[in-house]
Amino acid sequence: MKKQPFVSLALLITISILPSFPIFSQENQTGKNLISYVNPFIGTAGHGHTYPGATMPFGMMQLSPDTRLEGWDGCSGYHYSDEYIYGFSHTHLSGTGVSDYGDVLLMPTNSVIFNNGADASTGSAQAQEGYRAHFSHENESASPGYYKVLLDETNIEVELTVSERSGIHRYTFPKNSKQIIILDLEHRDQVLSAEIDAKSKTEISGHRHSRAWAENQMLFYNIQFSKPYKEVQYYTNSEENKYKAAFVFEASEGNMIEVKVGISAVDEAGAKKNLQTEIGDKSFEQVKTFAEETWEKQLEKIKIDALASLSNREYQDRKTVFYTALYHTMIAPNIYQDVDGRYRGMDLKVHHTDDFTNYTVFSLWDTYRAAHPLYTIIEQERTDEFIKSLLAKYDEGGILPIWPLAGNYTHCMIGYHAVPVIADAYLKGIRGYDVEKAYEAMKHSATQDKLGLKSYKEFGFIPVEDESESVSKTLEYAYDDWTIAEMAKELGKMEDYKLYTERAQYYKNVYDPATKFMRGRFRNTWFAPFDPYEVNFNYTEANSWQYSFYAPQDLSGLINLMGGKKQFETQLDKLFTAETETSGRQQVDITGLIGQYAHGNEPSHHMAYLYNFVNQPAKTQERVHEILTTQYHNAPDGISGNEDCGQMSAWYIFSAMGFYPVTPASNEYVIGTPLFESSIINLENGKTFEVNAKNISDKNIYIASANLNGKPLNRSFIYHNEVMDGGKLVLNMTDQPSTWATQDDQIPKTEITENIIVLAPFISKDEVAFKNNTEISLEVAVGDPEIYYSLNNSEFKKYNKAFTLSKETVLKTYSEKNGKKSPIITTHFYKIDPNLSITLETEYANQYNGGGPNALIDGIHGANDFRTGTWQGYHDLDLKATVNLGSKKEVKTVIVNFLQDQRSWIFYPTEVTCWVSKDGKDFTELNTQKIDATKPTEEVEIETITFDINKDVQYIKIQAKNLGDLPKGHLGYGGKAWLFVDEIAVK
Repeated sequence: MKKQPFVSLALLITISILPSFPIFSQENQTGKNLISYVNPFIGTAGHGHTYPGATMPFGMMQLSPDTRLEGWDGCSGYHYSDEYIYGFSHTHLSGTGVSDYGDVLLMPTNSVIFNNGADASTGSAQAQEGYRAHFSHENESASPGYYKVLLDETNIEVELTVSERSGIHRYTFPKNSKQIIILDLEHRDQVLSAEIDAKSKTEISGHRHSRAWAENQMLFYNIQFSKPYKEVQYYTNSEENKYKAAFVFEASEGNMIEVKVGISAVDEAGAKKNLQTEIGDKSFEQVKTFAEETWEKQLEKIKIDALASLSNREYQDRKTVFYTALYHTMIAPNIYQDVDGRYRGMDLKVHHTDDFTNYTVFSLWDTYRAAHPLYTIIEQERTDEFIKSLLAKYDEGGILPIWPLAGNYTHCMIGYHAVPVIADAYLKGIRGYDVEKAYEAMKHSATQDKLGLKSYKEFGFIPVEDESESVSKTLEYAYDDWTIAEMAKELGKMEDYKLYTERAQYYKNVYDPATKFMRGRFRNTWFAPFDPYEVNFNYTEANSWQYSFYAPQDLSGLINLMGGKKQFETQLDKLFTAETETSGRQQVDITGLIGQYAHGNEPSHHMAYLYNFVNQPAKTQERVHEILTTQYHNAPDGISGNEDCGQMSAWYIFSAMGFYPVTPASNEYVIGTPLFESSIINLENGKTFEVNAKNISDKNIYIASANLNGKPLNRSFIYHNEVMDGGKLVLNMTDQPSTWATQDDQIPKTEITENIIVLAPFISKDEVAFKNNTEISLEVAVGDPEIYYSLNNSEFKKYNKAFTLSKETVLKTYSEKNGKKSPIITTHFYKIDPNLSITLETEYANQYNGGGPNALIDGIHGANDFRTGTWQGYHDLDLKATVNLGSKKEVKTVIVNFLQDQRSWIFYPTEVTCWVSKDGKDFTELNTQKIDATKPTEEVEIETITFDINKDVQYIKIQAKNLGDLPKGHLGYGGKAWLFVDEIAVK
């Protein structure tokens, strides 16, 4: 979550346990465990945002080192490029784009130093550099359920292992050295309240309530030392709250200390019970062994054999990438419930259930695409639990969550993607929850009025001026609605089926046939100037290239929009061969670029498979193999973007096996090209599904022919039931493209053929704010409906040809075909005084152009949301504008408006100056008005600056000074501020 006008965001973590499955793997036959192929350091460098510490499958505790206190690449608390460890905390997020967690930090050391080299008596309130310790990756190792490091400054060895809700630290101190353990509850995010309660010399209990991405996270802990401490020293802040403590132990009693820790979101008693139930008197080695055995069973769900043609190193690396990816899909979502069934709900109250295990950390905008479809194959029982958890959140919080974290709504990302997760599971026969309630909850999400849905329902698209990220939201809502329609049809709810099938076609309303791209509709015209490479507020973490192929529910319809299969194929080719640079705002999520295909971010993930839909499976095979072998590596930077709670890894798991869920809820998987000679899925029903690639190599990436269960398979897709029924898919590989599955009846297809909508007209030629006159041309994206229009509430008449407006006018327009009508769209045209002009000496950012060069004099005022396109934005630049009235006039006042949204890096100017002139040469300065732009605030506000003139002038010059460097303490400290202005009004 990049809180800037040039960023968006994306996501987090989670975890649990499952039944045992038969062992089929070569590794177990040869004595090499699958966990030995997991490298938890993959993704800890670059922008992967993973952590290397110990956790259980889908477990509540993530016990891991913390090397980074803040920053986007510190979201997980750890980055491989760092050299110092601050301590070891018990909760972490995997691969998210926003920071949180890092709760209850413990750090072994040999001196009582809390901060910046100051001892406990100084009371320094700086960062905890005093007890951080240097480490080397040469002395660091990690494997599923276990982490180990040597703190070389203090020569203390640290080992960590976990159960689901508890963990053990084992510290080995040098002989005869001081033995001190720091407990830090102030670590990372803002503390709302905290407590350290020494129950005895061996037991500490307390809580930490904090605010970060989750605005009110509650966590309770119970700590038990293996030997008594002899004294404790507290660090007390200015409010006399004890947020840190140093526990000093007697060195003569041995140089090893074990620390057992239980956590709970309910209360301290829950934390203690979790610890006693899961670990109790078990030794470190017993807990570690159980964790490893549990992970081994998890990884046995899929068995792969790499290519015989690979070198031993390549063989090891490829298997390591695969099993690490499988591991990463299994550490989120997270259990969020105590052993006694109690949990904290979305209302932040304590609830109890024995009916299901409650989970949190659902990065749904990411994971609905591949991670949750993967769970419907290898985690069917847990998928039921996931859906029950989502429905509990609906009961407790009043709506299905978009991105829930620790009982909190994070207000992050777009769409309502709990809906396709439920629909996909239901349509695959996973139905162990209240189906009617699930359907009710899905419809409830789709019938809200917030986040652009009011406009979406009324117009069939979201106008740019009504909601930020309007194109992406329109497209993703349309897909979500299709999944509701499919479930409605299955349930026999045909009125709903009709409604949501119609809504599923709304994607067509943001397609511009002239450019063949998805574009924002701004006042019912196309947002301009248009650059498909430009990252702007019309898209979510993307540009138009990266969203113009998104209509997975109706790819036939999208292909027709683009002019047919050949034109669609050509456009796909251009996507993968386009320049790799983007324009517009900086967007850190857009990584892993192949042309404008961005594998490091989720909106692109289905695109390589789209060639199958236009009879070109060989091109899919080429691109999928390229992505598999260039975007994933056995290295700390081996993931090309945020891992996003398993989605990046789920793409790899599916694709490496040879198929992918392009359209979740369609029950189809599109065949790509496998990376392994054999992939065997060990299903919960006791059956196995195998993909066997004969004659495969890094050259033989093309499918020459295929067989399913001994019978020829001539289609380039398989059905979900064919996987779940067990069997064997044999792919015969070759080094040249073939004619396999290239006929029309052999390709995958998603299409909407019922309840076809009539698209709303758009204005293809006009100026909403004009000086003399403007010509109006109306079109629709597809089809040949009749278009009707009305001027200033006159009767509607049929549109035949372009017409001209010469005064302020309200235009209404709609389309009609076969008795069906589109929504009525209204556009207000403004006439600018033809004598009025403006000269801008500094350059505004195109993505915040406010409507173009005349935006500051067009009479249209900016709203509170900067993303709606009505403000003109300047990044690290002053505003320098001169208004020419056309002739000398008596001017009483000049009014200028500025926007402040500090969370989005938009600050008021520090000062605004006005000059006036009669001839445009000699200017008189009136005065300078100063603003305290650095005063911190979370409010979105508009400041109106007024200058009294009361004289005859022709020219008015306004200069507003940009804040420049963002102030210390701001999330974006080190970056530059934006200045947003709209409307220089002369009266």
